[in-house]
Amino acid sequence: MDDHSAHANSFGPAADIYERGRPGYPDAALNWLLLPGRPRVVDLGAGTGKLTRQIRDRGLPVTAVDPSEQMLAQLALAVPGVPALVGTAERIPLPAGSADVVLVAQAWHWVDPARAAPEIARVLAPGGRLGLVWNLRDEAEPWVRRLGEIIGNAENQRDTEVGEPFGPVELAHFRWSMTLGPERLIDLVASRSSIILLPPAERTAVLDEVRRLTATHPDLVGRTEFRMPYVTECARATLPYSPRE
Repeated sequence: MDDHSAHANSFGPAADIYERGRPGYPDAALNWLLLPGRPRVVDLGAGTGKLTRQIRDRGLPVTAVDPSEQMLAQLALAVPGVPALVGTAERIPLPAGSADVVLVAQAWHWVDPARAAPEIARVLAPGGRLGLVWNLRDEAEPWVRRLGEIIGNAENQRDTEVGEPFGPVELAHFRWSMTLGPERLIDLVASRSSIILLPPAERTAVLDEVRRLTATHPDLVGRTEFRMPYVTECARATLPYSPRE
């Protein structure tokens, strides 16, 4: 297994930590990504269902797809009754034209766009939309910048290229923050693929350094809760109608 595949497949054993630590997404971002009305949505790379439950809570029909059975087991607990299927962006276990929107949260960098774009287009109805979304830490905040120095900034390496048969990609950014405490911050860090794949001693050392940050940084010391600032980056592209339509 190459390094990219190892990272992409690392989340299953840490599914419970992922569920506890990872944030959801701001409503403004979903408003921008979703089509109006009552679109049929596929949450591709759904993980433990962070985005799935937000779509479900809007009263929209949603199907979750993820390559990890362990992640989908957590999703079934969090979002019972939502269809959850094992699959990948390159092989989606759904019929042609069965969705109006496909959303990919925190996962487009794991896929092969040359294979994924045509497969997503197959699943979408004409005029359907592909939406990509990432939560990015806002390192303008000093303690968040120090956190990035400790755990790395790989999340800032992302590509919003989609390619044919989709139209041009539009981008939008949404600033927001979430409240968390020291232990949830540890879960957030521990759920990252780069941390999961470290040798145990190195992983422990990184997590201990994060604990030291929360115990000593002037912005965090003595606090049981604090705000993590994010910039949510979104990209969307539309599947054109065929000439005969």
